[in-house]
Amino acid sequence: MKAYKNIILSSFVLTILLSFAACTQAKKDNTPWIKLFDENSLDGWSITGGNATYSIADGVITGTSTLNTPNTFLISDKMYGDFILELDYKVDSKLNSGIQIRSHSIPSYRDGIVHGYQVEIDPSDRAWSAGIYDEKRRKWLHTLSNNPAAQKAFKQNDWNNYRIEAIGDTIKTWINGVPAAYLIDDMDSSGFFGFQVHDIGDDKEKEGTQVIWKDIKIITENVQQYSQKINLDPVITQNNLFGKEAEEGWTLLWDGKTTAGWKGAKLETFPTSGWEINDGVLSVLASGGGESEAGGDIVTTDLYSDFELKLDFKITEVANSGIKYYVDTEINKGAGSSIGLEFQILDDEKHPDAKLGNHEGSRTVGSLYDLIQADPAKVVNPIGEWNQARIVSKNNHVEHWLNGRKVLEYERKSPEYLQLVKESKYEKWPNFGEADQGRILLQDHGDFVSFRNIKIRSLK
Repeated sequence: MKAYKNIILSSFVLTILLSFAACTQAKKDNTPWIKLFDENSLDGWSITGGNATYSIADGVITGTSTLNTPNTFLISDKMYGDFILELDYKVDSKLNSGIQIRSHSIPSYRDGIVHGYQVEIDPSDRAWSAGIYDEKRRKWLHTLSNNPAAQKAFKQNDWNNYRIEAIGDTIKTWINGVPAAYLIDDMDSSGFFGFQVHDIGDDKEKEGTQVIWKDIKIITENVQQYSQKINLDPVITQNNLFGKEAEEGWTLLWDGKTTAGWKGAKLETFPTSGWEINDGVLSVLASGGGESEAGGDIVTTDLYSDFELKLDFKITEVANSGIKYYVDTEINKGAGSSIGLEFQILDDEKHPDAKLGNHEGSRTVGSLYDLIQADPAKVVNPIGEWNQARIVSKNNHVEHWLNGRKVLEYERKSPEYLQLVKESKYEKWPNFGEADQGRILLQDHGDFVSFRNIKIRSLK
């Protein structure tokens, strides 16, 4: 009888356990995961960048390194916006890799090179796996240097699990369940996925090393419902230093909140009208298209000699503005803008200035205003979207960059430069553009133009 009761009790316990397991399984099945790959083909995907090889069998993708070839990517034909991605991977301890998200490859950007957010796979001693890198653009956005728990979570020569959430301007990552990165950045809202095999140069010890991915699944519908909280402070890129910028010598030229460090070009203080600060964006207001007729140009309170400057700008239709450097505000205290070399900002399609200038095209966006035309193959984002300007000046060699691509370069004070000035509207200003130091200027040309992420570093 006792044995009979034990059998009944065991059956009862087994029934409860089976019921619990069934409920758990049913709950798991309610998550709307879909497979990102066919189990046994790479249909819907293509290989770009280099000549590393990829294969798939039983849902497992294997990437194999090859000597003397650039970074190679297996990229999705489909573009994705908001998503939650989970996968497992295993990587050879000698091979770097990564997973591209919201990425792009367009002919007009560095001949089609893959660029965009990358969730790092890093088996090196640095251990920044699940950190966020901006491939072929801004480099590190979110390292793991201050996250030892995530660094220790990586398992060498074993399977690791990633969870990646990209929702709106927020990207969050976990490695083996440990929070790794929390980034707020609005550079890209959609793009393709890409699975990277990093280049190994001519290192024969790394030849044939592999990275393997499996159980790759994604949610693309109602993603906010399935998003998880992350116990990390976010890295916010807007108007902040991030990644390795601080150790590389970058400083904020504008703090994103106040007028500190700036004043009117012809004033001792910041203009009381004509400019506004709103939600981390500095904007010159529309006032009819006149040059310095409203709030007026603004300049830095400090002077700069050899420097690298970068900032984001956004224009409206038919807008005109500019970024001037080596500005001497003691010159031209009368009507019009202060005098200096100018990185032109313009709506090339609709503003008449695009067809004017001493040299054809020398008043188009990215050009050295009225002197040198920017490369016509430049990449310009549409009206209402952010563009990045970058100016590098060292030992009188100057470069203009637009959206990650160099669009012109010249030598200040050279005979060729002096001849250009002689033939331009600047001829009347003695020693134009030859100062050893000067201010940075943002121009008020009477059109609504916005700026943010204004950063500079000395190249002395």
